[in-house]
Amino acid sequence: MKKGRLASIILALTLSTSLLSACGGAKTASNGGAESAEGSTISGELVFAGNGATVESLFKDEIFKKFNEKYPDVKLTYVAGVATDIVAKVKAQQGSSQIDIAFIEGSEQEAGRVEGLWEALNADEIPNMSKIDDRFRVSENSGVTINYTPMGISYNAKLIQSKNLPVPASWNDLTLPEMKNNITLTEMSSNFGRSATIMLAYANGGSEADMTQGFEQLKTIASYMPTFAKTAAQIQQNLQDETAAYTAWTMARSIVQKDAGVDLEFVIPEEGANIVPTVASIVKGAKNPEAAKAFIDFILTDEIQTLFATKLYYNPVMDVTLPDDIGSLINFDKSKIVNFDYGVISENKQAWLETFNKDIAPLVGK
Repeated sequence: MKKGRLASIILALTLSTSLLSACGGAKTASNGGAESAEGSTISGELVFAGNGATVESLFKDEIFKKFNEKYPDVKLTYVAGVATDIVAKVKAQQGSSQIDIAFIEGSEQEAGRVEGLWEALNADEIPNMSKIDDRFRVSENSGVTINYTPMGISYNAKLIQSKNLPVPASWNDLTLPEMKNNITLTEMSSNFGRSATIMLAYANGGSEADMTQGFEQLKTIASYMPTFAKTAAQIQQNLQDETAAYTAWTMARSIVQKDAGVDLEFVIPEEGANIVPTVASIVKGAKNPEAAKAFIDFILTDEIQTLFATKLYYNPVMDVTLPDDIGSLINFDKSKIVNFDYGVISENKQAWLETFNKDIAPLVGK
């Protein structure tokens, strides 16, 4: 009898140890984030707001599916929109937010931070935050940068060759007479138009703190165009139907359009260029904060960072080994990055828009 009882105790201890080891193994395999076993305890719904088109498709078709493999009880909904509208919507919904996580450009995220719209995040709850390169830290940890791409000038190589137009090397080249009827830019409310105007200021001795020269150069560019584009989709259409040969936007969008058959080349001008970071922020008062933190940790894994690079040509924000062809395709001279002061941009954005509407927009086509 004693031997039987002793054997039972040993068996129980062995099973207990095996279970503990199994739990420990699940945690080790989690790539630094919340683990699969814990995922089963997270449920509810997350509503995301971010860019549409290819970005929306990647989230809905691949990232959401991968997250649900780990956390099957979380319903994921994506609402597409432009960054300025997303921030305005989150602000209007304060106290009864219908959006849990916003994916928006750094300058708009800063505007939301000033309004107190985002939760402060920390690496204790989102472990993969600690992997992010310090250059991409977000003010007050009000969000996390999940990817980035440089701004610059894109041009249709085939079209400029057939028209004997110049290959751009400077931001000031956008003001050359040859640009007349050959350029498209977004208006000042868009990050692309705003960034191009700031870089035109830098190219002429100014900065985001002194935009005088940027607006002066923009007056010339306005006279070369029938209208300013309101969205990136309009720029895309102008490039595809070859009503424009040049624009100012990002490397990532340029490569995507080249994949689609548009003979685009991308250059970072000699004066340098800003980067456009995508920042993920959890909205204050989000209905499901634990699931939101788990999702942000998930998109900071090597697997999802690699997806951003291979599918959308965004640069990772951490040390990730990419396929050689992708790594060389999205690589660029980091010494040419111009670091914008998002605080200054946030403070002046409305005044710039008023200047644009009053002094620049009336000059189109003249």
